[in-house]
Amino acid sequence: MRRTLRKFNTEGPVIADRHYCIPPLQRLNLDEVLELIRDMRYFVLHAPRQTGKTSALLALCDLLNSGVEGDFRCVYVNVEAAQAVREDVGRAMRVIVGRLASRARLAGDRFLYENWTGIVTDFGDGALAEALTRWCEADPKPLVLLIDEIDSLIGDSLISVLRQLRDGYVQRPDSFPHSVVLCGVRDVRDYRIRSGSENAAIAGGSAFNIRAESMRLGDFTQSDVHALLAQHTAQTGQAFTPAALAAVWRQTQGQPWLVNALCRKACFDFETGRDRSRAISEDAILNAQEHLILNRVTHLDQLTDKLQEERVRRVIEPLLSGAMDDASSTRDLEYVRDLGLVAHDRPLRMANPIYAEVVPRDLTYAVQEKLLQDPAWYVDADGGLDVDKLLADFQSFFREHSEHWAARFDYAEAGPHLLLQAFLQRIVNGGGRIEREYGLGRGRTDLLIFWPRAKHEGPHAADRFVIECKVLRGSLERTVSDGLLQTAEYLDRSAALAGHLVIFDRTEGKRWEDRIFRREERTDRGCRITVWGM
Repeated sequence: MRRTLRKFNTEGPVIADRHYCIPPLQRLNLDEVLELIRDMRYFVLHAPRQTGKTSALLALCDLLNSGVEGDFRCVYVNVEAAQAVREDVGRAMRVIVGRLASRARLAGDRFLYENWTGIVTDFGDGALAEALTRWCEADPKPLVLLIDEIDSLIGDSLISVLRQLRDGYVQRPDSFPHSVVLCGVRDVRDYRIRSGSENAAIAGGSAFNIRAESMRLGDFTQSDVHALLAQHTAQTGQAFTPAALAAVWRQTQGQPWLVNALCRKACFDFETGRDRSRAISEDAILNAQEHLILNRVTHLDQLTDKLQEERVRRVIEPLLSGAMDDASSTRDLEYVRDLGLVAHDRPLRMANPIYAEVVPRDLTYAVQEKLLQDPAWYVDADGGLDVDKLLADFQSFFREHSEHWAARFDYAEAGPHLLLQAFLQRIVNGGGRIEREYGLGRGRTDLLIFWPRAKHEGPHAADRFVIECKVLRGSLERTVSDGLLQTAEYLDRSAALAGHLVIFDRTEGKRWEDRIFRREERTDRGCRITVWGM
C-alpha cells in the first residue's frame, strides 16, 4: 500500500499518521492534569477556537484508557449537537445522553448504550445526572468524563448540565464520574447565561461552583513552530528559508491554525510550492496570508463576526484609533482574550499581525467595494506608487465625504482611520500590501505600504512608505511635533522611502479651511516628512 504523505492540518483534530503535528499532550501541563484527575477534581480546559483543544482531549482519553496512568475508563463527548435545540432542556438532555452512550459504545462500554433511552424517557430534564449515576454504579472502574464544546450550549440547556454535574458531585466516585473536564472557548466562571425559564442572568461560576482549576491551552511556541515545519522538510526535503521561518512565527505568533494554514497554502496549494526543489520563501508565506484574508476563510470569518458584539467593540475600537484610554471593562477584556483576538500579555494589542490585518480590512470591506478610484492613476511611469498624489486625493475626498462615509463604520471613533485604510487598501490591492501597527495608548496608527517595482528582485524589490495617523489632541503644533518624532522613528525602523504624517482634526464646528493643510517638515535627524491636515 502506498504510504500516505502527511500534510499541515487545517480541519479537525490531528491524526498523527496523516498530519504534521506537535504531540497534543506535550502542549498540556500533563503532570497537573493527571494530578487533578487522580484527586477526583472537576476542572476546565479552555482556549480559542482551532487551537488544538479537541486533539488534546482525545490524546488524554487514549492515555487514560491505556492504563499507563492508572486504572481509569475515560469517555470523550462533544455536546455541540445539542446547540440546535437551544433552551429546550428535555431535548438537549436526549441529545447529550445519546451522544454519551454512542461514544461509550465506541470505547467498548455498552451499558449506557443499552439503557439510555429508558433513562431519558423516565427522567426528562434530569436525565444526564441519572444516566451518569447508573453508568458509574454499573462498573467499579473510575469514570473520567471529557465534555467538549460545553459553551456551545445555550441558556437553560447549559445551566441544566452545569447544575446536574454540581448536584451529583458529592456522589463521586462510586455513583458519579470520578473526574470531569469541561472544555470550551471560555472559562466557565466567565459565563453570563441568560435563563429563559428564570428570566434572569445566571453566573457560570455559581451554577458550577465545584470547579477546581481553569487551565488554558496556549499557542505554539517558536520552537514548536520550527519543529512542525521541520517535519515537512524531513518528509519532502523541501526547506524553508530563514526569512520564511521568521515570517511564519512573526505573522502568527504561534496560533496553531494560522501556522498550519499558511504552510499548507505555501507548500501544497501553490504550484510553485509543490516543487520540492525550491525552498519556501518569505514571499510565499506572505502570499499565503493574503489568500487566506481575501478568501475570508472560516477561521478568520468566525473571528471578525465577533466584531459586531458591543463588548468586543469596546476593546477593539480604541486599539484601532490608538486612543489613550477606553471604556471597556475587565470582563470585556477577558472575553476578547478568550476569543483569541488580543494578546494575553501587555501591552494591549491584537494577538498577531494577521488578526491585526484582518480586523480593519473586514470593517472597511463594504466601503472599499464602493470606492471608485482607479489604482492605475497613482502609479508613475516607472511603476512606482505616487503617495503624494494618493494622499492629496484622499485629502480632497475626506473633506467632501468624510461625514457621509465615516458614519458607515460601526466603529465611529476610529472612523477617520478606517476610511483612510479603506482608501489605501483599494489602491494597494492592485499589487502592494499594507502592514499596520496600532494599540491602546500609542496615540497613533502606523501604516507601512510595500509597493513592488517592476523588474526589481530581492530584498529591496519593493518601495516602502510610512503613513502615520494621529488625532489632534490639544495644540496643533504639539501634535505635529510629537507625530514628527514618531514618524521619523518608524521611518528609521522600517527603512522606508518616504514619511507622511496625517493629522485628523475632529474639533466640532471647526471650518474645513482651518483643518486642511499640507506642509513639509524636517526632523532633527534630517528626515523629510509631509504633514497632512484633515
